[in-house]
Amino acid sequence: MSGTGRTRSIHHRTGHLGWDRDLPPAIEIGSDETIEVVLADCFDGQLGPDATAAHVSALDLSRGNPLTGPIHVATARPGDTLVVEVLDLQVGAVGWTTILPGFGLLADDFSDPHVVVTVRDGDRLEVGDIGVLPAAPFLGTVGLAPAAPGRHSVIPPRRVGGNLDCKLLGRGATLYLPVEVEGALLSIGDPHAAQGDGEVCGTAVETTATARLRISVNDHLPIAAPQILVPGTRGTTGPQGPRHVTTGIGPDLYLAAKDATRAMIDHLVRWYALTPEDAYVLCSVAGDLAIAEVVDAPNWVVTMDLPLEVVGGLGDAPGTVLP
Repeated sequence: MSGTGRTRSIHHRTGHLGWDRDLPPAIEIGSDETIEVVLADCFDGQLGPDATAAHVSALDLSRGNPLTGPIHVATARPGDTLVVEVLDLQVGAVGWTTILPGFGLLADDFSDPHVVVTVRDGDRLEVGDIGVLPAAPFLGTVGLAPAAPGRHSVIPPRRVGGNLDCKLLGRGATLYLPVEVEGALLSIGDPHAAQGDGEVCGTAVETTATARLRISVNDHLPIAAPQILVPGTRGTTGPQGPRHVTTGIGPDLYLAAKDATRAMIDHLVRWYALTPEDAYVLCSVAGDLAIAEVVDAPNWVVTMDLPLEVVGGLGDAPGTVLP
């Protein structure tokens, strides 16, 4: 791509809450243009470095998941594909992982508000005093306005993207989104410093960020739902040590996911002396929830996978063997 040779900026102060095809654009750009996007955290600045459960209780959730945008892309038409390349992503120095009553995979098990504050030190994340993991920033929400009229919640993802919470959408990744309205009306938000697959307690390491994106339009690559191109890497990446994996098995994937998560929480509580709340948070920011098997009827297998190096500094727990 040749590019236009210029970079423009847009700030979350010009943002919005919810998807709506009738929102006026905050900025208009051409195809193959680079733009810098300043993003608020998913709590819209309501939590600070000294956040407590009381602050979580006082959150105004109507301000949740603010979006920066919409960005009108001049040549985008319904049926086209918008291409969003993440050229760079710089996240804030502080992040928050909360348990919100009534929200998350195990909402019935955890009814009290809870928060763990994470401090970023370079590429290292100190998740309260419960764990340490490498920073792995990504954009939680990237999406376009749907064709359906009216305002639509940011929470559920759609065929035009949105709150995908896919940790593959980090620096170097390219996201492809199907366009449903003139100009595409791209919006971005919900940056994360790290997250485990599944985001089981409902929040990742939520933080602020500045992203540099290259936006282009492809009119000969029709897609039905978001797709992501992830860059290759040389050598092996990610945790190198042992991992502890728990399972949930049964005919219902949702219930199996709950069982696998509960089993990991029990393991962390038993062997690492974490509170159930902190273990739940650690599962959300560092554990990978995945479907391991969905073909051997009538029961399916869901796994929760946690690298033990994350909790390696928490004592002499065996960890590498099943209790």
